[in-house]
Amino acid sequence: MTKTLKCISPIDGSVYAERPVLAGDEARALCARARAAQADWAARPLQERIDLVMAGVAAVGEMNDEIVVELAHMMGRPVRYGGEFGGFEERSSHMALIAAEALADIEVGEDDTFKRYIKRLPHGVVLVVAPWNYPYMTAINTVAPALIAGNTVVLKHATQTLLVGERMAEAFRSVGVPADVFQNVFLDHETTSELIAAKTFNFVNFTGSVGGGKAMERAASGTFTAVSTELGGKDPGYVMDDADLDAAVDTLIDGAMFNSGQCCCGIERIYVHETLYDAFLEKAIAIVNGYTLGNPLDAETTIGPMASVRFAQEVRDQIDEAVAAGATAQIAKMAADDGGAYLTPQILTDVTHDMRVMRDESFGPVVGIMKVSGDDEAIALMNDSNFGLTASLWTKDIDRAESVGDRVETGTVFMNRADYLDPGLCWTGCKDTGRGGGLSVIGYHNLTRPKSYHLKKVTT
Repeated sequence: MTKTLKCISPIDGSVYAERPVLAGDEARALCARARAAQADWAARPLQERIDLVMAGVAAVGEMNDEIVVELAHMMGRPVRYGGEFGGFEERSSHMALIAAEALADIEVGEDDTFKRYIKRLPHGVVLVVAPWNYPYMTAINTVAPALIAGNTVVLKHATQTLLVGERMAEAFRSVGVPADVFQNVFLDHETTSELIAAKTFNFVNFTGSVGGGKAMERAASGTFTAVSTELGGKDPGYVMDDADLDAAVDTLIDGAMFNSGQCCCGIERIYVHETLYDAFLEKAIAIVNGYTLGNPLDAETTIGPMASVRFAQEVRDQIDEAVAAGATAQIAKMAADDGGAYLTPQILTDVTHDMRVMRDESFGPVVGIMKVSGDDEAIALMNDSNFGLTASLWTKDIDRAESVGDRVETGTVFMNRADYLDPGLCWTGCKDTGRGGGLSVIGYHNLTRPKSYHLKKVTT
């Protein structure tokens, strides 16, 4: 019997999409086609690859009206937010803009005797394993620069967002990207691991859970295949005594609750200087009480269901455990909270780091808020985590932000903003968030390998 992948819609629990997985032989044949197509793709002029990739991006944009509704059905994001094409295009455009410089030969020196330089060559076949929470933007982070750099790409998307890879591959094919250069696949975990272990791919980029990242590294063990991982976070916000309070509340609470809290760089912990704590909390509660929890297809809905009942239950469990241990839940249960995927967004106070909600990744619409006395206490609490993706610092003093940021164990330091991926900066993390780096010049360096040329001239 053929195994199938099913996307269960969080709207009503129905099967929204279903696709059969590839058998092992079919998957190996598909990957062989990707390898066979790679040399010709890499031989095309860089500008031609750039133009084709950007045409593919534009073709995805032309599908956006349909995509927005599909995303609501697949993972619950309200249609009022219009999908992801803005960020999708921004990231692709930046990587296209910097490609020539990022991929240029590094000139080491030339004289009458020697010419020395370093080329950057594509790895070959790149496997992109993309998550469901921002399914288009997270995929394009690697797909666009990998293709531009001359790699072929095999995209395996999350079951929860089953249609995204199909959409992207269809769009790119429609503008002339060869079918074997960018392929979407439906694979189960076992076949994926077998392909990695067989050295089918030259580079693997995985965005997802810590457990998933470990599985990728185990599969690649001994193959010398590079594996880049981005495994989420427990990102803190720190509101200093000189912060712009209104801006801090608006941005941090939005960073905690947007997309039903389902963001790897969402704000999951907030530390507020004791002089601002009461005012911050009052404003935060008012914002969350103003949300409308409901069907994401309804225009008035501002916060939709979580992507699955299972994900929502994990957040409920964390909240219930915290309250049982002495935390205070500040938001009353909303009418649409059905005990399933529809979950009341929650602010918790009287929390401690002994509680899972302040330690484990929640990946849902809940945030704990703690009072701190100053920088040293805030830094110690921010670093008391197994994750390190981003940290959001709120102050009017840029020198202070840089000083505090230097002491925080994280991949990105924000000042007076949060929950944003700047494609000009390396997207990276530390600790259990994983290793590697996407976007920016460093993203290109990770998607290519260096090759050195040391050429001795013949002189007479």
